[in-house]
Amino acid sequence: MRSDHAFAYGAAAGLAADLLLADPRRGHPVAAFGRAAGAVEGLLWRDDRAWGALHAVVCAGGAAGAAALVTGAVRNRGLLPVALTAVSVWAVVGGTSLGREARAVGGALAAGDLDVARERLPHLCGRDPQALDGPGIARAVVESVAENTSDAVVGALVWGAVGGVPGLVAFRAVNTLDAMVGHKSPRFRRFGWASARLDDVAGWPGARLTAALAAVAGGDPRGAVRAWRADAAKHPSPNAGPVEASFAGALGVRLGGTLSYGGRVEHRPVLNGAGRAVEVPDIERAVRLSRRVSALALAVCVGGRLAYGAIERRRT
Repeated sequence: MRSDHAFAYGAAAGLAADLLLADPRRGHPVAAFGRAAGAVEGLLWRDDRAWGALHAVVCAGGAAGAAALVTGAVRNRGLLPVALTAVSVWAVVGGTSLGREARAVGGALAAGDLDVARERLPHLCGRDPQALDGPGIARAVVESVAENTSDAVVGALVWGAVGGVPGLVAFRAVNTLDAMVGHKSPRFRRFGWASARLDDVAGWPGARLTAALAAVAGGDPRGAVRAWRADAAKHPSPNAGPVEASFAGALGVRLGGTLSYGGRVEHRPVLNGAGRAVEVPDIERAVRLSRRVSALALAVCVGGRLAYGAIERRRT
């Protein structure tokens, strides 16, 4: 089976598996990678950018290399390439778990149980839940749904379309390294620099595709594009900015503002200042928008991979 067809069938099957089963509850490959990366960090850590770059190369390069070896081993072996792609997509994407966690926080807020909402929020993002009231938690959930639609679904599909299973695995490895060492704590300010910058590069195409699809799939395409153009560059993250701004415009809500990470207060610019404050029902609206964006991303990535394959065959 041709590689473009294997990706098309495998990606569709993997996304369907995520929809039906969510993330693997035990033995998650991403968790196993995190443990391995943590062990490598223990060996290589120095307060130095060069050592951090070596850590990123060893971990992400090793994961991608292993995926390439497995891909080569199953090439031209019937349906095995499809099965490998499906399992890889299922393991790498996390759209269904994202939606479940967001809805769990939303349900707690709707029931007036702020303690449970604060307890569940760290499953979605790294903010200090005790510093947030109900509206602040709702806003944090919507922002997390927007950003993770790009990180947990669309970006992975983009790199899967470009590089097959090794592309999928490399993207998730880079994204995981950024979550582990890419933040600006005293320990990782230098060591995590390479992982953070690599994640910015890897996330760039997926973030723009996510923002564009949110404009298409949302309730206010013009508002989404307007917020994207006006406010995305204000965000400190080059990739979260377009995604959150487009979601804000599509949903007609206002994102950004004051937040707290690890005891550090940040005052971020407001995204879509013309929108209203986030309310609890907007969490469900954001989850549904994320689902639509994910489905459209699958169609775009599969269509792009098939079209490229057809062009290459005509050339040969």
